[in-house]
Amino acid sequence: MSRIYERVAYIGLGLIASSMIHAGRRAGLQGEITGTARSAETRAIAREDGLCDIVAETAVEAVKDADLVVLCVPVGAMGRVAEEIGPHLKPGCTVTDVGSVKRAVIDAVAPHMPEGVHFIPAHPLAGTEHSGPRSGFAELFQNRYTLIVPDGDVDPAALSRLEQFWVGLGANVEVMDPEHHDLVLMVTSHAPHLIAYTMVGVADDLRRVTDSEVIKYSAAGFRDFTRIAASDPTMWRDVFLNNKDATMEILGRFIEELMSLQRAIRKGDGDLLFDYFTRTRAIRRGIIEAGQDTDAPDFGRGKGAKE
Repeated sequence: MSRIYERVAYIGLGLIASSMIHAGRRAGLQGEITGTARSAETRAIAREDGLCDIVAETAVEAVKDADLVVLCVPVGAMGRVAEEIGPHLKPGCTVTDVGSVKRAVIDAVAPHMPEGVHFIPAHPLAGTEHSGPRSGFAELFQNRYTLIVPDGDVDPAALSRLEQFWVGLGANVEVMDPEHHDLVLMVTSHAPHLIAYTMVGVADDLRRVTDSEVIKYSAAGFRDFTRIAASDPTMWRDVFLNNKDATMEILGRFIEELMSLQRAIRKGDGDLLFDYFTRTRAIRRGIIEAGQDTDAPDFGRGKGAKE
C-alpha cells in the first residue's frame, strides 16, 4: 500500500501508538514519524529503540507540520492535550484518537480544534494487558475492528484517508455514531473489565483463600479475570468516569441478570440455568466464527495474536 500521510505525530507512546508505528512502518503508510510522551523515561526508551524518527519533548513540538495527529493518551487527558496543541496544528491536518470512550472525548477535544483541521475520533478494538513503548507489535490490529466515530459532518476525503490508513494497519473498519459506540463498548469491553476488577478484588478480600492458593490453583476462568484486571488502571479509571450513563445502565442490567441466576440457584432451577448457559455459549461460538478469537487452549494469546 502506498504512503497515506507524509508526517504522523503520536501523542503518547504506549501499546497502541507503538503498534501503529510498527504496523504503519511495515506497510509504508507513513513518512516521517514524530512522537512524544509525558514521561521522560518513555521518551528515552523511544529514542533508544528508534521508535520514532523524532522524539519531541513536548506535544507542541511533535505536531509541527503533521498531516495526521493521533492522540494516544488516557481519556481524561484528551482535553488538556487538545488545548495545548490546537493553535499549532497545520491547516488541513487530521486529528484522531484511540480512546475507549467517544462522546466525552469529542466534547473535550472538539472545542480546541481550529477551523480547517479535521477531527475524526476512532477506537481500535485491540489491546493486551501490557503497556509502554516496548509493548507494541505490528500484528496487533490484524483482523481486529477499528471503529471510526465522526460527530456530525466531516470532510469525506479526510474520512476516507483515515479509513485507508486503518485498513493498511490491518484492521477491519466500520463507522459508528458516538452514543451507540459508547453503549456497545460498555457491553463488549468496559463492563467485562469492571467485573474482572471486581472478581479479583473479591478473591483478595476473601481471606479464607490465601494469595498463594489463588495464584497456584488459578483455573482458566480466574486466570482470564486476572489478565483483564492487569490492564492500565489510569486508562480504565478515565473510561468509567467518562462513560457514566452507559456504565450505570449496563451495570443495572448485569445486577438484574445476576439476581435472576441467584434465585435460580437458590430454588434449584436447573432448566433455567441450562438454557441461560446454552444461550451465552452460542455468543462465544459466534466470536470464534467471526475470527475474533480462537478455540485453541491458549485462546490465541501467542505473540502474533494478542487481544
